[in-house]
Amino acid sequence: MRQTDSDEIDLRCPQIVADNAAKGLRLRAEFGRGGTEIGVARATELKNRRTLSPSTIRRMVSYFARHEVDKKGKNYGNEDNPSAGYIAWLLWGGDEGRAWALDMKKKVGNAPDI
Repeated sequence: MRQTDSDEIDLRCPQIVADNAAKGLRLRAEFGRGGTEIGVARATELKNRRTLSPSTIRRMVSYFARHEVDKKGKNYGNEDNPSAGYIAWLLWGGDEGRAWALDMKKKVGNAPDI
């Protein structure tokens, strides 16, 4: 994964992903639903733009693949009464988080955590 410092891959999410995670945390606190403790931990890492490990990137891709169906649920995207699935999706970075994780997975491949 790492050849020289200039080739190093930045494993911190973009600001929009951090903002989505923060929104998910806010909605979860407000409505008392959505996500698991793992989702809350991931949202906290994303919100703080922590450097993620390659295995965390791969787990994000797996999460989004499993939970794509949540987007079809009642009140998905409803800001006034959001579904638990919508809140959980935001905790993992939302649509932008999904796109970023897929892109990063291509870059890190099967790289081990350091």
